[in-house]
Amino acid sequence: MKHSLIAAAMLLTGSLGPAALGQQMPAPHLNPAAPWNRAAILAIGEKVADYHIAQLAGGSADPRMRAGNHWLLDTRGWEQGAFLIGLTTFADLSGEQRYTNMILQRGIANEWKPGDRLYHADDHMIAQTYFWARRHGAGDAAIAPVKATFDRILASPSTASLEFDRAAPKCVDRWCWCDAIFMAPASWLEMAKVTGDARYRDFAMREFWATTDYLFDPAEHLYFRDSSFFRERDARGRKRFWSRGNGWVLAGVARMIPLLPADDPARPKLVSLYRTMAARLVRLQKPNGFWSPSLLADADEYPPESSGTAFFTYGLAWGINNGLLDRAVYLPAVQRGWTALTRVVHPDGRLGWVQAIGDQPTSATYDDTHDYAVGAFLLAATEVTRLVPER
Repeated sequence: MKHSLIAAAMLLTGSLGPAALGQQMPAPHLNPAAPWNRAAILAIGEKVADYHIAQLAGGSADPRMRAGNHWLLDTRGWEQGAFLIGLTTFADLSGEQRYTNMILQRGIANEWKPGDRLYHADDHMIAQTYFWARRHGAGDAAIAPVKATFDRILASPSTASLEFDRAAPKCVDRWCWCDAIFMAPASWLEMAKVTGDARYRDFAMREFWATTDYLFDPAEHLYFRDSSFFRERDARGRKRFWSRGNGWVLAGVARMIPLLPADDPARPKLVSLYRTMAARLVRLQKPNGFWSPSLLADADEYPPESSGTAFFTYGLAWGINNGLLDRAVYLPAVQRGWTALTRVVHPDGRLGWVQAIGDQPTSATYDDTHDYAVGAFLLAATEVTRLVPER
């Protein structure tokens, strides 16, 4: 305990050496810690957001955002959807009109349509930004195509098994991988809230608990990414729990809870799940402030990874701000996580050390970045700012 407190103090003062951040992180790439005040948090949030918006506005993507032979520029896809969700919260916090304009303009350009795959959770994700746009002047037209999509699903819900076949996954017509918990449920719950139609809520909660009952490990209090990982073990015989996958879950549940009425019978159970995960995750944070790409791995087995760390930092900060987590217990973890994140932002605003698109723990490098991690960073920046007293 004494050593972990010393390491945390060193990190917060910017004096933690590169060895503690992972053997692949050279000293020149280690930024000083950002001050723990609102102005500094907003400033670095804007720096990261503006860099990424400039990349997208240029009609191209950062070379490190390439997957296979395709550029990931799907304006209705989950990658940019995650970025824009983070930008919605940061736009509200910062009050910067340029962020609001971008989100609204993107929705108009998309004709407020979700992705093309009817059942796939990834293609429901962008709808979360359309609900935000509805509240910011776009009106009911912003959610009409999404409502039509959801109504088609309600008329003919998938009955696919949740078993995940890596060679040819047929279960993706349901929420059979843990990432889906961030992608889809919040959109369904907000549709119920806006329309007053409980069918959307009932569908979301039924599918959410089916996924949770299937993928949540009651012994470790973590989610398997999908059923293909049930029997997988690493070289030391440990279960493999993917950091970003569990980050999607914690952040997704944090976005679901506020969309349920205070007297909703599902809310206490959902809050209990959230607290159970938070209690487990806070014990898995490394002294350098990051969470390992494989959550049960030791601190020296992987270099830093920012996407999972950003989602966890957001999820824990949100819990403190909303009175669900004890500030005295969880604030140090949020401070360590946020400080770690600020130290992997490039001088130009690019967020580094982002694990590429995937479904399991792998390493990242200083130059690796992607849309979804920027969204997670902005979610974290929003909640961390709210944690810091105004001065």
